[in-house]
Amino acid sequence: MIRLLLADDQALVRGALAALLNLEADLEVVAEVGRGDEVLAAVERTTPDVALLDVEMPGLDGISVAAQLHERFPRVRILMVTTFGRPGYLRRAIDAGAGGFVVKDTPARELADAVRRVHMGLRVVDPALATETLTAGTSPLTAREAEVLAAAADGSTAKVIAARLHLSEGTVRNHLSAAIGKTGSSTRVEAVRTAERLGWL
Repeated sequence: MIRLLLADDQALVRGALAALLNLEADLEVVAEVGRGDEVLAAVERTTPDVALLDVEMPGLDGISVAAQLHERFPRVRILMVTTFGRPGYLRRAIDAGAGGFVVKDTPARELADAVRRVHMGLRVVDPALATETLTAGTSPLTAREAEVLAAAADGSTAKVIAARLHLSEGTVRNHLSAAIGKTGSSTRVEAVRTAERLGWL
């Protein structure tokens, strides 16, 4: 029996996934959580074999959870199951230790098969997303540029971002300018949208 943990902030989606996966004779959902920061405690408590993680969750995003899970519980396999099939997310998830990445509209039989394959240590990636990731390439943003661009997503001024990140206003402007150029954008709003669409933030 393969023991599963489901982490998804949408209760209906989580419930539907649990119901579908529990129909399989060799799969058992032993834990369900709705926040990223609840995953590690649930893993410690229920000892699953495979953790199915959503990317966008409150508390802690799924990619950050995957990195912590991979470090603290390396025997637990990780399968990202998300609505957001963005190329940058796939690359970051694999780098964080995920064994697979599929989108939520994957048919139930294929999802169950993905769980089994990840449990065996195989890599499972949505084919369309894999192609898109190869085409998009890696993020051209440095870690600091991505951090500054993410901080600008809410429309904050350079002064506010500088105070929040403990940088000078000039440094913030330089990073924003570099990020705008690297994303092929003409404004920082456009740069944020592009970077989010490609999963670089």
